[in-house]
Amino acid sequence: MMKQSAVILKMALMMLMLLLHGTDATMDIIPKNQDVKVGEDVFILCKAGGEGDIVWQKDGEEIDDEDKLSKLDETSSKLIIKKATMEDAGRYTCVCNFDNGHEDAVSTQLYVYEGPSIVSTNTYHEFLQGTEGMVPCVVTGQPAMDVHWLRDGEEISSDATAGKRVHQQPDNTVLIKNVTREDAGTYVCQAQIRGRSIKQTLNFSVVVNAPPTVRLREEVKKVLAGPETNVSLLCLVDGHPKPNITWTLPMTFDPSHHYFDSDRSQLTIRSVTRADYGEYICTATNKISESSATIMLHVFEAPEVFVSAKQQSVSVGESVSVSCNVSGHPQPELYWLNKHNGRTLDSTSGRVRVVDGALVINEVVPSDGGLYSCMAVSTSGNASRDFAIHTQPGRPHYLSVSSGQTSVLFSLKSLPISGGTPITSFILQWRQSAAEQWKEITVPASDPHLAITSLKPYTLYKVHLAAMNAVGVGEFSEQNTVRTEGMREPDSPVLLSNDMKVEGNSFSVPLKQSDDGGTPLLHFDVRYRQDKEGTEWKEMELPSNADSVSLKDLSYDSDYQLQVSSVNPNGSSIPAMFNFTIADQPAKLSMTKGSVVGIVIVIFLVVFLVVDATCCYRNRCGLLMTIAVKLFGQKVPGLQMLEEGEGTNGEVKLNNISTPRDSVQHSEAGVQTLTKDEGQLREITCDKAPLTKHEKKTAGRELHAAIA
Repeated sequence: MMKQSAVILKMALMMLMLLLHGTDATMDIIPKNQDVKVGEDVFILCKAGGEGDIVWQKDGEEIDDEDKLSKLDETSSKLIIKKATMEDAGRYTCVCNFDNGHEDAVSTQLYVYEGPSIVSTNTYHEFLQGTEGMVPCVVTGQPAMDVHWLRDGEEISSDATAGKRVHQQPDNTVLIKNVTREDAGTYVCQAQIRGRSIKQTLNFSVVVNAPPTVRLREEVKKVLAGPETNVSLLCLVDGHPKPNITWTLPMTFDPSHHYFDSDRSQLTIRSVTRADYGEYICTATNKISESSATIMLHVFEAPEVFVSAKQQSVSVGESVSVSCNVSGHPQPELYWLNKHNGRTLDSTSGRVRVVDGALVINEVVPSDGGLYSCMAVSTSGNASRDFAIHTQPGRPHYLSVSSGQTSVLFSLKSLPISGGTPITSFILQWRQSAAEQWKEITVPASDPHLAITSLKPYTLYKVHLAAMNAVGVGEFSEQNTVRTEGMREPDSPVLLSNDMKVEGNSFSVPLKQSDDGGTPLLHFDVRYRQDKEGTEWKEMELPSNADSVSLKDLSYDSDYQLQVSSVNPNGSSIPAMFNFTIADQPAKLSMTKGSVVGIVIVIFLVVFLVVDATCCYRNRCGLLMTIAVKLFGQKVPGLQMLEEGEGTNGEVKLNNISTPRDSVQHSEAGVQTLTKDEGQLREITCDKAPLTKHEKKTAGRELHAAIA
């Protein structure tokens, strides 16, 4: 039923194409070329384009099988081949003898094929790495077939002489020499009818199996034990199928102590201890085989030191002993170190020795005092603990003694040996004769003055001193014989006048004491007064550590006298004299807002009057001139001077300058012009143009003379 439908469809198609080609006299055949699979039906339509007798030929021979031929009308014919076979392939020609005697022909090529068909049943191939693999592709079909192999879109070479490790053999089999993991993948076999576009493909999967391999980043791992120490052992595994990984531990697996990642390729040990030391075996297994590797974990322990005591206080001449134990892995070496001088104590005999890790010191001397360190040294690190020996200080050396009026002063160029703990004070002793008991005082070590005071003047004494620390008093220094001097007062203080300061009615001057007379000062006496008769002295007292004399609330515009004396237990010095002056009190200016405005107005009026007066006397203009004319008429004092200055020679004197009577004229701008009319001077103009610099000076002089 389906074949009949196909035949009807093809006929309808050919009829449609016939209608489309029109009715012209040209020959046409449909289809012109056709590929037909064996067993399919073939329909070929021939249109003559005009009436005539149509004949079909195959490869030049006429077809006389009426079952295959069908005449549609006088201008077209159809060739039908049912269930085509390989023998039906060939060239088919439609020949038309037209009624007009003309003959024409048109041909088409019919290709009949079978296949191609790839009959390989196994499309999955597994090969072991390092072996030789072959992937066959069995192809059937007619006519001749071409077979090609493709991988990743590229054709596999069929030239065996090219030395290719992977190539196609003449029987269309792919040969893979010395298979590697990279050879795994998809291979495509493509079969195509030679010369035609008809083809078929089939995919082949190639899997390369490889035995497991184990690779270690570190075959030996070293780590220091500790609660904060974690270590990871990495086992890098390869192989196909993917191997399974197992671990063999030197101890029982503890989930709280051991941790594996998702594929068990990494083992993490938390808070490493000495017990984690040992061999860790990583084993990889797949269906091919198994492989193992061993990681050696060395766990080191940091050295630790334990001493029997942190410190001991011992008197000079006694013995001291302290034991020391060290631990760690590997076992550390033990050393004792004198931290005061940096020397290692390694002697096993003598006064200072080390016996079985214990430090022993016989007949302790002050220089034995100080810090000692027991040290543990190993490849895994170092550690130490300190031990302190405290004993009395050593005997003072490099001592000098000097005398004062009633005192003795000790001077140490260097401190005695401390005995391992700081010196806190010094014991100073003195006596006059061997029959007397020693008298003593204690002076703190922080006091820079090691002095015996309140002695008798001009007296011979035996003196010495000793250092004292927390353990006790050390050996005294050698005795020194010294005689005290007489008692004397301090020198006068020095007032540094170059640095004197006077600010308003306050005064200050620096004060310096050159010599206290051998006895610490008690204070300074200060007296001052105004330098004029009948003025009483004012007194004040300054402490002994004062460095300046300051006076306040003094009288302005006054001279002062100042006296300063130094005082110690023996008396007072000659006073230092000093004179100074307090200047006048500066004037105080206090102006209100109204005062300022009044001053400005007065200044303005003065300037205005000066300018107006200048204009009046110089140019006969301005406010003053106007007022004068209103009061006196034309008999203005200035004009009278002009009239009174008339001479017999017909000249008028103006400001001591003789000019013709008939006119007083100046050509320059800003000068008033006067003319005489019937014996009277009459103002003609009053030009108020600005005065020149010269005119201003002249006007000023004239104004001054007029006012005078």
